[in-house]
Amino acid sequence: MKYTVTSILSSLQIARSTYYRWISEGIQPKSAVEEAIISLCTETSFRYGHRKIRKLLQRQYGIKRNRNTVQRIMQKHHLQCRVKRKRKWKSQGESVIIAPNLLNRDFVAVHPNTKWVTDITYIQYGPRTLYLSTIMDLYNNEVVAYTLDDHQQTALVLDTLRTALKNRNHPGGVIVHSDQGSVYSSYAYQKELESKKLTSSMSRRGNCWDNAVIESFHSSLKSEEFMYTRFNSLSETEVRQRIDRYMKYYNEERIQEKLGYHTPKEFGGMAA
Repeated sequence: MKYTVTSILSSLQIARSTYYRWISEGIQPKSAVEEAIISLCTETSFRYGHRKIRKLLQRQYGIKRNRNTVQRIMQKHHLQCRVKRKRKWKSQGESVIIAPNLLNRDFVAVHPNTKWVTDITYIQYGPRTLYLSTIMDLYNNEVVAYTLDDHQQTALVLDTLRTALKNRNHPGGVIVHSDQGSVYSSYAYQKELESKKLTSSMSRRGNCWDNAVIESFHSSLKSEEFMYTRFNSLSETEVRQRIDRYMKYYNEERIQEKLGYHTPKEFGGMAA
């Protein structure tokens, strides 16, 4: 079936003058800067905004451009980073032991292993709901340990805590901050913290901002690794592989403005 130019332009809502201008100008070749930006956005799976792409452009290609230029090029080629989905806070059940909010939204740590934050999130992309428990060091926002299982019982957070202690050679004196969820306020979890000479800190009830860093991390994981993925559309093996892949990417490849545009591993190595 053939269509006239007029009918096509009308369907696409494009002015005839624009069509003929495109014909006369032809397809303009991409500049070296555009090619570099497209390559960086593709390599990072469109996870970065224009500020981080600008830093990588300078670091990897030696090209300096202001952020407005980089933003304009990204918009021109539809390279905007993925937007996190907002989620509502759900308060946990009745608590047993409530610790004071020692962290008090001070998310800066001068040394490693002084402030850890932890939380649980739902992973609903496989045939059954999984629960991801994560511990992060606020010194360099490195994921110290994580556990993915099909339950959210106390054993889940105990496994994560014990793995974190093993990975960091059993440091003492760490403030471990969580929400007031029943698993964190359980006697078993609190006893484990005490026996390992760790200090418990808890957010105020129903206040997700008191644990904003780990909340933001879990949001980034879902928006960056599972964007455009329908719930219950993957096999459990695929879900686990994606979680493992993202954790490695986050620690070893994902640059952060807070860390001077270095990765958590890079920043930790610089201080070692």
